[in-house]
Amino acid sequence: MPSDAPAPPVWRIALPHSAAAVPIARALIRTVLTDLDADSDTAELLTAELVANAVEHTPGDEPVELVVELLPTGCQVEVHDGDPAPPGDLSRPEPDSMPDPWQEHGRGLLLIRTLSSSCGHRTTERGKAVWFTLAATGQPAAVAASRERLRP
Repeated sequence: MPSDAPAPPVWRIALPHSAAAVPIARALIRTVLTDLDADSDTAELLTAELVANAVEHTPGDEPVELVVELLPTGCQVEVHDGDPAPPGDLSRPEPDSMPDPWQEHGRGLLLIRTLSSSCGHRTTERGKAVWFTLAATGQPAAVAASRERLRP
């Protein structure tokens, strides 16, 4: 039976397969989350990580797609690319997979796992979508969780 509830707002944008995609994605996230009680700084950071990973780790010059969906509980951000291979250690980190503190790369997926409410990936017809959600709490999920643990 169809629901009478309106579909949540969704924004989609094709981004260039270049470093120029990152500031475009950050600007879209900032604009979309203006009226939502979500941590827009964290959303920008995590979106930038997903977009940068898609541009850096997928071959070719096909655009990547950014999808932002506002949910009753927050927002979900997806980045679609043409490579069906799953992203590194996003869902289940390997034991002893902490990034080397002396290396320039290797922290993006750790940030996404740590700061988002949930994250993952799925295959699509053209490759994969990597996603994260943020709760509409005004706090990053990790901060909210740590404050909850500190309560008596």
